[in-house]
Amino acid sequence: MSDFLKHECGIAAVRLRKPLAYYYDRYGTCLWGLNKLFILMEKQHNRGQDGTGIGCVKLNMPIGQPYVSRRRGIEKDALAEIFRKEIKNFFKLSRKGLMSPRHPESVKQHFDFGGEILIGHLRYGTSGEFDEGSCHPYLRRSNWPTRTLMVMGNFNMTNATELNEVLIHRGQHPVFGTDTQTVLEEIGYHLDEAHTDLYRHLRDAGVPGAEMNERISAALDVPRLVAESAAAWDGGYAICGVIGNGDMFVMRDPHGIRPCHMLVTDEVIAFASERVPLMTVFEATEDEVQAVGPGSMITVKSDGSIADTVFAPPQRHTPCSFEKIYFSRGNDPQIYRERKAMGAALVPQIVDAIGGAFEKTIFSFIPNTAETAHHGLMDGLRLFRRQQVRTAILQAVEAGNLTSELVDDLILRNWPQGEKVAHKDIKMRTFIAQDKDRNQLVSHVYDITYGVVKPGDFLVALDDSIVRGTTLKQSILKILARTKPAKIVVCSTAPQIRYPDCYGIDMSELGKFIAFQAAVALHRRANRQPLLDQIYDACREELKRPVGERRNCVQKVYEAFTDEEISAEISRMIYPEQIDWHGEVQVIFQTIENLHASIQSDCGDWYFTGNYPTPGGYSMANLAYLRWYEGVGGRSYDLPL
Repeated sequence: MSDFLKHECGIAAVRLRKPLAYYYDRYGTCLWGLNKLFILMEKQHNRGQDGTGIGCVKLNMPIGQPYVSRRRGIEKDALAEIFRKEIKNFFKLSRKGLMSPRHPESVKQHFDFGGEILIGHLRYGTSGEFDEGSCHPYLRRSNWPTRTLMVMGNFNMTNATELNEVLIHRGQHPVFGTDTQTVLEEIGYHLDEAHTDLYRHLRDAGVPGAEMNERISAALDVPRLVAESAAAWDGGYAICGVIGNGDMFVMRDPHGIRPCHMLVTDEVIAFASERVPLMTVFEATEDEVQAVGPGSMITVKSDGSIADTVFAPPQRHTPCSFEKIYFSRGNDPQIYRERKAMGAALVPQIVDAIGGAFEKTIFSFIPNTAETAHHGLMDGLRLFRRQQVRTAILQAVEAGNLTSELVDDLILRNWPQGEKVAHKDIKMRTFIAQDKDRNQLVSHVYDITYGVVKPGDFLVALDDSIVRGTTLKQSILKILARTKPAKIVVCSTAPQIRYPDCYGIDMSELGKFIAFQAAVALHRRANRQPLLDQIYDACREELKRPVGERRNCVQKVYEAFTDEEISAEISRMIYPEQIDWHGEVQVIFQTIENLHASIQSDCGDWYFTGNYPTPGGYSMANLAYLRWYEGVGGRSYDLPL
């Protein structure tokens, strides 16, 4: 993706099903679970690189011994640094004679992460002031194990303001800034209530205090209390929580917006945001790794029993399509096939853009995540040409004028040529304050393969998606133009991004989208500013309606234009300035229909169509327009309605 896009987030969880001694005897280490957690997180490092956190809960610890541990960090390479420190501490305890690596019970007693339940989180800082305190997992401590709670997740709640108000009305004092804190406190409240009810019942029944923890733990109905907590949530989420007694739960939102996968073997129960890391880390087959169902909660009690319950009725299944387009690692077999299909689906538009002139066109991609789609594009182009050649040969045979020269001309002269033209050298950091200097730096992020594109050629560059168009205008197109092509065709495997996301992607400021800017420019050029004013008034009125009755008034911005008209305006807007090149730029976007056909399964498309899966989405879209119109920056879901 040429425009860097942040995403919340990645989760990993490992729940051992055997005592530590089993893993030492079989694998020669008591840290088998911790090692698996590290690799599982490393395989998902693409999902978050600003902050990392890990947590551990130990089962059946003696009274007086710690049973919950947590580490978080935001330093450079925080994931590797946290694990390095813990392994260093492991050997330090051994050298001091405080623990023996060969004795599992000794490791469990003295090493903080020598437990049976291990969870980890990878985060991009996309909301609020990001510091170590913003990293998951969040921890709510108590001297009662059955009231101690650790929570992490990949999510965003559209109604965090309302959820905080519920806490306030109860008399609580929530700390604003993250919806994670809201989720933690809401589950914590219901956990406290359930614990108190059980305690009083058992106390009144004469149960001795020494038995109280065990009895409460056995009776704690985790699915019920978490379902009560989630009743008012509006958003996309995959959340993992661990209670201090060893009960664990993993849940996915009713629309399945955020991804979550599970693997169950005789040795381990493991969860991750992506499927392939589970397959790789635990040497599992594709069929062995299952997706957690929308609206489902997987509960693992402290005794190891597993339950799959429905905490909310499943709604229309709308998993985030950007997982397919960009975020998830491309070595997942299904995602690999789908990304290739997205590239192939662009063939008719591209052939039309180059006028069928394959002999003077170079097909490339903008590194590096678009490479898989590029393979699909090249397959599609070759298939297109084979069909053309076959038709021409059959016609020549029928006419009796088939010659070797004709065959050479059909096949060799006019065959699709794929090359790697653009190279991303470094991740340029915008530490220089002045915009002019920053833009100059950004213009050198990419470089090209010289000598591949000849002056006068056509150059087709495939991208995953085009969000803001900034990098294209300031860097990529300037670099590609050095080859003096007659035309540069930029192709997006995603449709035009027209509406904000509010479920976890850092893509919520409407005014930054190049498609929105293009539509506004077309309106203003046609003297239709009054229409933009009317949409502003409509958005304001819409936000006064009950949440469940709101519509997306921002869709009116695009109704007057075809997709092609907006694409043409985007082509004009991203044309590189102040360079010695006078070629043509054309931008092509995937169609909504071809996106769905390529994915061949349910997928959310609200950022393209404005059809949100939850009521909160419509609220955020209208609010985003108000903020743009009023010149107020910031994410819509960070602001009160």
